[in-house]
Amino acid sequence: MDVAIVKYNAGNIRSVINALNRLGIDPVLTDDAEMLCKADKVLFPGQGEAKNAMQYLREHRLDEVIKGLSQPVLGICIGQQLLCRHSEEGDTECLGIFDAEVKRFVPTAHEEKVPAMGWNSIHDLKTDLFKGLDDGKSEPFVYFVHSYYVPVNRHTIATTDYILPYSAAIQKDNFYATQFHPEKSGEIGEIILKNFLDL
Repeated sequence: MDVAIVKYNAGNIRSVINALNRLGIDPVLTDDAEMLCKADKVLFPGQGEAKNAMQYLREHRLDEVIKGLSQPVLGICIGQQLLCRHSEEGDTECLGIFDAEVKRFVPTAHEEKVPAMGWNSIHDLKTDLFKGLDDGKSEPFVYFVHSYYVPVNRHTIATTDYILPYSAAIQKDNFYATQFHPEKSGEIGEIILKNFLDL
């Protein structure tokens, strides 16, 4: 299986590559349009700042490449946020695949720290991305690090709660995205990545 990871100025790609290696996949990290378009699956991960990331994508015409992909695509962390219409971070126009506004967490109590960092449960799981995880007995725990979030909307396929309920994952057509880091979420994350590869 040919798996490509979008190469752009977003940090922390190594852990995604390592997670895929553990599943027997040797992905290619590329910003080449042809390689991205012909891959069986594409991952769009990263950590970073929305405005700078979008500027890089536009300068390298990767924004149009990503929007034109027809195979399963998985956005992770800032990848999820950039797939939305707009982000409050730097007042940034994003890719617009999901008609959603990315918002900054506003703490309502002293103990509510931003960025949200650590393990949290996800619930209301939908689609085969979460196949085998929604047994009704316990909610899976996954790892988050973020200051901005996607509100719950019609594309939400998993929800989590920190300060307020928000989208832990979203899906539209061939585009899937998680706010959490499956590559850092242990056995649960490995199942989610395998489910994505099996789509």
